[in-house]
Amino acid sequence: MQHRADPVLFQRGDDRLRVLAVARLVMADEVSQGLAPVVVQEVYRQLTAIAARGVTVLLVEQNARLAFKLASYIYVMEQGRVTAAGPTAEVAASEHVRNAYLGVG
Repeated sequence: MQHRADPVLFQRGDDRLRVLAVARLVMADEVSQGLAPVVVQEVYRQLTAIAARGVTVLLVEQNARLAFKLASYIYVMEQGRVTAAGPTAEVAASEHVRNAYLGVG
């Protein structure tokens, strides 16, 4: 199987992030941590575009609001255990998830 690298570079001032899409998967860990809000918006815009091209995006993120906007399927972990999983709309409908992670309720 031949893999094609498709690098995407986000850059604004001193903030830099490189996401490498190889084959059909992008793995991103805490992409919002330590970045300026405008850079975070651009990163998520680009991740959304990557996902729209059919590339699977595996995202680990503490910013639940952003993660829920991007994801089609969610796993919620608390203290190392999966406490909720399913399609985004279904998990977001959970009262516990809304109160604990989305600030609604």
